[in-house]
Amino acid sequence: MLKMVAAAALALSAVLTAPAAHAAPDVPDFVTIDVVTVNGSGCPAGTAAVAASHDRTAFTVTYSDYLAQAGQGAAPTDFRKNCQLNIRVSYPQGFTFGIAQADYRGFIHLQAGATGTERGNYYFQGMSNGASRTHNFTGPKSDNWQATDRAQVSEIVYAPCGEVRHLNINTELRVNAGSSKAASFMTMDSTDSSVSTKYQFSWKRC
Repeated sequence: MLKMVAAAALALSAVLTAPAAHAAPDVPDFVTIDVVTVNGSGCPAGTAAVAASHDRTAFTVTYSDYLAQAGQGAAPTDFRKNCQLNIRVSYPQGFTFGIAQADYRGFIHLQAGATGTERGNYYFQGMSNGASRTHNFTGPKSDNWQATDRAQVSEIVYAPCGEVRHLNINTELRVNAGSSKAASFMTMDSTDSSVSTKYQFSWKRC
């Protein structure tokens, strides 16, 4: 059922509108998010969905099958999983946006000597500059994990004013079993098989 819901969510646009009288001065009156493509071993078809927040300041990505693992029972290619999202964000003229913060979370189980890595990369189509952050974890550890990518104001990369540029979001999970033969794994999901990764917009007027 969850995968059917996620697939349906991918097929639809996330459209948010609000009366102009209630919009904050530096937040557009409406934001539309369309998923153009979704690819990667960490987000097979129907297992990722995107939705915008009601206040138009953020959007979330929900995964239901994002798992990297190594050690006993894991296939040789399971140690690395990734997901690439290409997103079109529509909004009124006179605004542009960048990604100010990204919040990730999931569950991690690492044997002693094993390591896990989460990496996020964000850039606009046709632009060489972007933002990339990496978070490392060391075993032994068996708990929920959280990681935040936060950009300083001067570091935020904005889409060019007056141009339509798709936003590319690439994420990656890696697990290295180290000297342990026992299973280690890292997910970007939770016990209910889904978790939201939140990306916060930084809006500015052109």
